[in-house]
Amino acid sequence: MVGGPRLASVPAQGRRFFVSSMHGRDGEPVLITEAEPSLGDQLKARQRKYIIMMSTRLVCLLLAATFYRTWWLLAIFVTGAVVLPWAAVIIANDRPPKKALKVNRYGGHPDPGRAITSSPQDRRIIEG
Repeated sequence: MVGGPRLASVPAQGRRFFVSSMHGRDGEPVLITEAEPSLGDQLKARQRKYIIMMSTRLVCLLLAATFYRTWWLLAIFVTGAVVLPWAAVIIANDRPPKKALKVNRYGGHPDPGRAITSSPQDRRIIEG
């Protein structure tokens, strides 16, 4: 918190309570969650990648038309112009990877000597 908590009051009730500042040093809100970006933000990022790749394809096409007499440059630019649309669609349709979650699996009692065990007469078989 920058500057510590601020004191605010509610005039109607006359009570005082603390309101903490949730802004960082540069005025941007502090991220307090591990939530994924919204679907709209993900879509904008994918659209931006697609536009960049298709613009690069356009540049490859223009350079291929410019260097049509030099066969090896023509081959490089034509290959780029052919491969980039496929790559752009694959990347644009991909979503960000999910975060790896550590699963807390039961691994037995941490101190087996202190574990409560059941007696043989308490063991029941439930069928069905």
